[in-house]
Amino acid sequence: MDSKVLVKAMLIVTLFVAMMFAVILLVNGYGTEKNKKNELFEPKTTEDSVAEEDGRIKGSDLYAWMNDETFFDEEKIGDGKYDNSRGDELVISASSVEKDLRIRILDVDGHLVKGKLFEILLGGSASYKDEDMDGVIHISDLAPGDYEIMLAETADYIIPERPIRCTVKAKVDYKAIADISYLIKTEADIDAKKEDTAVNDAENEGESGGNATIKTVDGARFGIDVSKYQGDIDWEEVKKSDVEFAIIRCGYRGSSTGAIVVDPYFEKNMAGAEAAGIPVGVYFFTQATNNVEAVEEASAVLTLIKPYKVTYPVFIDTEGAGGKGRADNLEVIDRSFAVQTFCETIRTGGYTAGIYASKNWFNNKLDVTKLSADNVTWLAEYKDKPTYGGTYQMWQYSSSGKISGIEGRVDMNLSYLSVAN
Repeated sequence: MDSKVLVKAMLIVTLFVAMMFAVILLVNGYGTEKNKKNELFEPKTTEDSVAEEDGRIKGSDLYAWMNDETFFDEEKIGDGKYDNSRGDELVISASSVEKDLRIRILDVDGHLVKGKLFEILLGGSASYKDEDMDGVIHISDLAPGDYEIMLAETADYIIPERPIRCTVKAKVDYKAIADISYLIKTEADIDAKKEDTAVNDAENEGESGGNATIKTVDGARFGIDVSKYQGDIDWEEVKKSDVEFAIIRCGYRGSSTGAIVVDPYFEKNMAGAEAAGIPVGVYFFTQATNNVEAVEEASAVLTLIKPYKVTYPVFIDTEGAGGKGRADNLEVIDRSFAVQTFCETIRTGGYTAGIYASKNWFNNKLDVTKLSADNVTWLAEYKDKPTYGGTYQMWQYSSSGKISGIEGRVDMNLSYLSVAN
C-alpha cells in the first residue's frame, strides 16, 4: 500500500476512535458538576437506604477507611483478641469526693458490669477487690494526690491496656457525683421496716402533734409535706383545700445498711402536685456519717428531681432514727459538716438548699455556727408559737393535720419565703 494512503487510513481510524470516546463521556455525564464525585463507587438508592444532606447514601463512602487512623491499629487487631461485636471489653472510670476513690467497671456502653469479682491495682501495688460484685469499688481514707488505676487481668473480659489517672481530693468541692443512679434503690431491694425508721423529734417536744387546723398568717403561705405514709393522694382535692405548696419526700438513706432509697410515692406525688398546679419542694432523710456520704445523698436527690419543676427548697431532713440509726450517735461537729456539705452540693446543682430539724435538734444536735446563712431553715416545733431562738423561714407547726384528698394525718406548715410559682 502507498505510504501516503496508509497514513491517511491511520488518521481516519484515530479520529473515529476519539469521536466514539467523546460520545461515551457525554452520554455518561463525565465532567459535569453532578459527577465530580466518582459515581462508579456510589450505590443506587433503595427503599431501605437513608440519604445524607450532601446527596450521598449513608454507608456509601467506600474510601472512609483511608481517613480512619485506627484502621490498622495494632493494639486492637494485632493480638487477635479484639472483637467489638462480643461486648467483652471493659472500661474503668474513677472520681473522688474527699480522700477517697470511687472506681466503676463498665462495659463499652457505659453500664456497670456486675456479678464478677474484679480487682483493682492502685499505684501498681495496692490491691482492692469488688467484694459485693456490684461493679463499683469505693476506697476511703486515701492520701490526697494523683493515682494510677489499673484493672487486673480477668477471665472472659478484655481489660484496658493502660492505667487511668485520677486525683484524690484533699477536700470536698461540693460537686455532684456524675452518675449516682447505680446507688439509688427501691423499697423492693431493701427491708423498709429496718431502713425507714425516722423518728419525729418534734412530737416528743411539742403539744401532741400540734394544732391540726389550717393557720392563716399575714405574709405566710400554707402548705403540707408528704411521703409514702400519706398513701395515694387526690391532689385536685388538696388544691381545693387552699394548700399553696407541698414539700415531697424524694427518698431516704437506710438507718441500718445506709442504702439510698427512693420514696415509693415520690414520682406519683410530684406528678400529681404538678398537675394540680401546686408548687413543690423536696426533702431527703439523711443518715450520712461523713462528707462523702452527704455528697452521695445530694447527688441522688439532684438525679431524682431533674425531671421536675422544683421551686421550693431542697431540704435535708436531719433527725433521729430510733437511737440505733447509723448517724444517731455522730458528734455534733461531724453531723453539722455533713449537713452543710449536702446543702452546698445542692446549691452547686442550681437549687435552693435548706435544713429541716426540730428545735431540740437545732439547739443540741447541730452547730448552727457551722451552717451557712444561705440555707433555708425549716423548723419543726408543735406549739402555738415557736420558742426557738434562731432564725427560720418555714415552720412545721403540726403533724396531725387533716386535709381533703388525704387519708389520715398530714404535716402542716407555714412558709415565709418569697417563692415564684
